Amino acid sequence: MRLGVLDVGSNTVHLLVVDAHRGAHPTPMHSEKTVLRLGERITGDDKLSDAGAAELSRTVAAAKKSAERLGCEDLMAFATSAVREAGNAGKVLRKVAEETGVELQVLSGTDEARLTFLAVRRWFGWSAGKLLVLDIGGGSLEVAMGIDEEPALAASLPLGAGRITRTRLRHDPPTRSELVATTAWLEDQLGDLAKEVTRLGEPDRVVATSKTFRSLARLTGAAPSSAGPRVRRVLTDTALRQLIAFVSRMPSSDIAELEGVSASRAHQLVAGALVAQATMRALSLELLEICPWALREGVILRRLDHVSDTNGTDQTPLLTGQGRCG
Repeated sequence: MRLGVLDVGSNTVHLLVVDAHRGAHPTPMHSEKTVLRLGERITGDDKLSDAGAAELSRTVAAAKKSAERLGCEDLMAFATSAVREAGNAGKVLRKVAEETGVELQVLSGTDEARLTFLAVRRWFGWSAGKLLVLDIGGGSLEVAMGIDEEPALAASLPLGAGRITRTRLRHDPPTRSELVATTAWLEDQLGDLAKEVTRLGEPDRVVATSKTFRSLARLTGAAPSSAGPRVRRVLTDTALRQLIAFVSRMPSSDIAELEGVSASRAHQLVAGALVAQATMRALSLELLEICPWALREGVILRRLDHVSDTNGTDQTPLLTGQGRCG
């Protein structure tokens, strides 16, 4: 079956179309992104601006048309931290549904962590043992850990790269005092999480996923995307420290010119690197493996897991095909 996943994040709205069936490896067929930066369109009273809501509706409508044109049987649409935390989220969601016919489901941070963990578990398999999974998004940091497909720990902290850039790094490039203060602040914010992870024991494999970690790994020497998804890619604490010393002195316009960095995310790369470094330090991690699968793949896998073999009816209570195509 052909499925579409529409991910409304803090930075982009991303449509991923895959061909898949239960028990098979989902095959990507089409991908399109629109940069909206919804996280930066939150007003002083913590609401998504009218202009941001209107542009979101237009983008969702365009994505739905693309999914229909590409023959998707179902469109699973979800939103993460930017919409989740907006004070007018309910109004925005109703507007989108009325104008596009697509009902965006707002994922909790815990659900983001759980679904990302599922994707990583399926990618590496049972031989990976106890997994510790890290994911830095625009608005939040997700951490999950466990030995099964359902993690024993699934946590979300408001430490996304975009959020840290907006709230703590006022200058471009950031000042030395901003870097020092933010590093110390992140260390404090991660204290309780470190205790929870320690309580669960030593992980057998530590994995990072999504765009921020992929960019950091590429900038420290990992293979480019053109080498394919199965090439082993890693990010080490030593390489990350050296990278921060380099990019923290650069304006975002120069960072955008580096290979592996998208122009739309260049302004928040330093913040993402600081979050990555602080998390690795808090959890005493020296090396992370990069996984090409993340939240969107987790959503697809969960959907396929709950498709009936007889009538194709989705039984899962999470992301139940609310934007039916065709």
